[in-house]
Amino acid sequence: MFERIHLQTIKKRINEPRKFIQVILGPRQVGKTTMMTQLLSQINIPYTFESADAISATNSTWLLQVWETARLQMKVSKTDEYLLVIDEIQKINNWSEVIKQQWDQDSRERTNIKVILLGSSRLLIQKGLTESLTGRFETLYLGHWSYLEMQAAFGWGVEQYVYFGGYPGSASLIEEENRWKNYINDALIETSISKDILMLTRVDKPALLKQLFELGSLYSGQILSFTKIIGQLQDAGNVTTLANYLKLLSDCGLLSGLEKYAGNVIRKRSSSPKFQVHNNALLTAQNGTTFQEIRVNPKEWGRLVESSVGAHLINYSISERYNLYYWREGNEEVDFIMEKGNKTIALEVKSGIHSDNTGMSVFAQKFHPEKVLLVGTGGIPYADFLKINPIELF
Repeated sequence: MFERIHLQTIKKRINEPRKFIQVILGPRQVGKTTMMTQLLSQINIPYTFESADAISATNSTWLLQVWETARLQMKVSKTDEYLLVIDEIQKINNWSEVIKQQWDQDSRERTNIKVILLGSSRLLIQKGLTESLTGRFETLYLGHWSYLEMQAAFGWGVEQYVYFGGYPGSASLIEEENRWKNYINDALIETSISKDILMLTRVDKPALLKQLFELGSLYSGQILSFTKIIGQLQDAGNVTTLANYLKLLSDCGLLSGLEKYAGNVIRKRSSSPKFQVHNNALLTAQNGTTFQEIRVNPKEWGRLVESSVGAHLINYSISERYNLYYWREGNEEVDFIMEKGNKTIALEVKSGIHSDNTGMSVFAQKFHPEKVLLVGTGGIPYADFLKINPIELF
């Protein structure tokens, strides 16, 4: 079974003396639970593995029972350490307070129970961590699968990755494209929105949120003002509502809206977002055309390539902690701006059908970036770019 590189990181941390709660974040269906199964088979520590997925949100007592069971099992096994793993922790109301109490109790009593928490809603997990568990945790982000991972695990070529994205669970279905699209839409998109957003966060207009996701995904790689978006949505909404819903979608690893780069100037939240899916499958599964049809359409294929590069950049931006923007001024535009500390990198994606873009030279004269890069025609082949960790560019 294929092992993601994150497995060695968490394995190393668990084999260290007990110091921090380990929190593993990431979208649905990227392999968090599978990685835990692999970890538990490779370590010699007795463990309890529980999931809150089917537990009532109000049942915080369940957490206490799980923890007491782990303490009892530790005594029964007469071991000097124990591992407690809890999946979908964000489903339990007030989970962070309960975790804090139990972790601190074990610390006081020198009970060597190590803890791993898994969650698929980055917003809710991080809120709980900052509210109650300050100084007690480390995080590890599992993003969508990269091209290198899909190639190593399933033998995919870059064209398959650009179109079908990086969901490992759907890899066996790509020869039956309608079946693949149904799986992505029903088992991934609908489940993520329903379970990770609508069940856990107050959303007054769920139909509006779903429409925003569908529209934003189809326009991945394009800049649209919220005002223009409102005109295309059936349900009534306003700019603030849409911006908040887009943040929820981003925190679940589905769809983000990149802000316009403004250098040292205070950035305005009102700038038109550039939509970007976190996984190209979220775009193509909702498209009425097929892999073969898009592959021979240079314009549409170019859009998919740019979206795939954007998805690659945005996934790594979360784990590697750099900022990602776009830039546009008048008719001049640069596809992506990476920023870390005082360094910026401007990146343009060329599909081979666009006319020369003077935006890069205008941006370079105005902001003096550390590097300017061209991906695609005349630059780094996009198949090569999708194999690198973008943090290495800084």
